[in-house]
Amino acid sequence: MHEVHDHYFHQAKREGYLSRAAFKLIEIDDRRTVLKRASRVLDCGAAPGSWLQVASKRVGGRGVVVGIDLQPIARPAGLGNVHIIQGDFTKIEPSVLLEPIGADRLFDVVLSDMAPSTTGNRAMDHHRSVRLVEALLDRCPALLALGGHLVAKVFEGEAYPGLLERCRACFDDVKGFSPKASRGTSTEMFVVAKGYRGAPEKSPDEAELPKRKPSRGWG
Repeated sequence: MHEVHDHYFHQAKREGYLSRAAFKLIEIDDRRTVLKRASRVLDCGAAPGSWLQVASKRVGGRGVVVGIDLQPIARPAGLGNVHIIQGDFTKIEPSVLLEPIGADRLFDVVLSDMAPSTTGNRAMDHHRSVRLVEALLDRCPALLALGGHLVAKVFEGEAYPGLLERCRACFDDVKGFSPKASRGTSTEMFVVAKGYRGAPEKSPDEAELPKRKPSRGWG
């Protein structure tokens, strides 16, 4: 496996990508077709910028790609359709992310290669990665157009099946995918969710009970 991963590292250098992660998105898109010409794309956790490079090329000049990361990102050369924002995706106002694509529009695709700072504790890292994807899902109603697609990294673990079920509640087609370019020792998976239907309505069990006047008790 070491030779395989050296291959992706060197191939990224040869082809001008900022990291080997470019080949993860390339394989996902080749297999699942999430990036189309003229699409509006949000890339969360975009540093160092290799997914921005892939998305920019695949959506073309009439598309728009917005990248956000906590870390500063130098705009990759020649990507005139890319806009970069430095900030915390979980805290920034959706209007700031939407501004580059124009008023009254939402994104066609939300990408996330975000991962928590790893602790070495696989269970803890897994649950923290799940919470990041859940934060994405929480914000999709304000960011993702109906019919849109989501690609999000998560570390496998006990909460992974439940996360897929949550995605299936609001997307038509949900699958987990492990790209060949992922490191051999990594537990990372990518949730590929297509056909956004919007946030699901609360079930009767989850809906708030009607408020009642306080009881006077037996007195």
